Amino acid sequence: MKTAKPKTATAAFEKSLAESARLRYELRLYVAGMTPRSTRAIASLKQICEEHLKGLYDLQVIDIYQQPVLAKGEQIIAAPTLIKNLPLPLRRIIGDLSDCERVLIGLDLKPKQ
Repeated sequence: MKTAKPKTATAAFEKSLAESARLRYELRLYVAGMTPRSTRAIASLKQICEEHLKGLYDLQVIDIYQQPVLAKGEQIIAAPTLIKNLPLPLRRIIGDLSDCERVLIGLDLKPKQ
């Protein structure tokens, strides 16, 4: 059965969003200890994920002080850093993740204006 092509860019985006909703998001958040900035990043990301990806994400929080080998392997140069491994393309977001719109764009959950 062949599916119909979307007629507008909005329809194409909504179709893509619906298809991506079935995908699992694999996220890694690299933090530097339990600083206020790290704590804010963790809280912000958990809130965003629960609102927009409920049940569709795996989040791993990695303290670069406790696991420096993982940070080196991912070439982490600043913390907090969020890495979206799946779905592709890979994305990196640096900062405390308090700008919800920027995070949603980085996770490909909202189109870039």
